[in-house]
Amino acid sequence: MRHGLANKKLNRTSEHRKALLKNMLNSLIKYEQIKTTLPKAKFLKPQADKIITLGKKETLQTTKMLVSKLQDIKSANKVKKTLSKRYQNRKGGYTRIIKAGFRYGDNAPMAIIEFVDRDVEAKRVDKPKKDTTKVSPKMEEKKQATA
Repeated sequence: MRHGLANKKLNRTSEHRKALLKNMLNSLIKYEQIKTTLPKAKFLKPQADKIITLGKKETLQTTKMLVSKLQDIKSANKVKKTLSKRYQNRKGGYTRIIKAGFRYGDNAPMAIIEFVDRDVEAKRVDKPKKDTTKVSPKMEEKKQATA
């Protein structure tokens, strides 16, 4: 019988599972939407909701707990300053899971996990903006060669 076994093992060791959870939490906080497999998304959802609830409390102890759980000061600050203010009047249910078909290689069920009322621009945090004024030297040579 499965008495007292709270969550899925995801076919990983406990250290690997903890690291996976921490990395997925940091990515979800940073980008506010990530695509992953359905079991991982179901594993992540309650943890993400607990992190937001923890961030809504304005004490030094909760800040230290956030930094300890996330191991990233930027993510902890975003939870405290941005996400906790966004969900101040919401009692729970800060994330949603949307099923996204099956992966091509192994037919694993995929899902998108995202924050409710998310910031759409957060998805493009790391992507460099294209500068159309710069032209590479190779492109200039091609233009001169064809002209």
